[in-house]
Amino acid sequence: MRRLVVFNNVSLDGYFVDANGDMSWAHKQDPEWSSFVSENASGTAVLVFGRVTYDLMASYWPTPLAMKSSPAVAEGMNNLQKVVFSRTLDKASWKNTKLVRGDLVEEVRKMKKESEPDMVILGSGSIVSQLAQAGLIDEYQVALSPILLGKGRTMFEGVKQNVNLKKTRVFDNGKVMLWYEPAA
Repeated sequence: MRRLVVFNNVSLDGYFVDANGDMSWAHKQDPEWSSFVSENASGTAVLVFGRVTYDLMASYWPTPLAMKSSPAVAEGMNNLQKVVFSRTLDKASWKNTKLVRGDLVEEVRKMKKESEPDMVILGSGSIVSQLAQAGLIDEYQVALSPILLGKGRTMFEGVKQNVNLKKTRVFDNGKVMLWYEPAA
């Protein structure tokens, strides 16, 4: 059975986007963090997005600017399989993207039974919240950023779940990577 993993940057006060929906604060570049992100992008997982995150990603990663500033990440983002859940998109034109319009929870349940590579949700707070409430997330990978935003959106709206810490990694830029799995 394939796993469903969440990978998100989160501010110290628990937001994955600020009050304006911006997450540029999470992209503090340094060689160690960039290397970590590049290694992750070279995997085989299927990327999972909601429409808002998909639109942001699809408007950036296929561009020459992305290829110049983060070539390894851009290559991974563009070549990996992607799934976007949306009721409003007419088509998904980003390379290797499948548009799914059905019921999110039921579709993900079906997808988890397939023998394809694991799935990773990037951004997509409303999807994270819905799938966490349905008990479908196998691991949370949280990049805790050393910033306080004061306002924003949490990806855990309506979620109450105990989790167990699996491992940690501290980066020179102040980020702390935390790996959690739902408690039994």
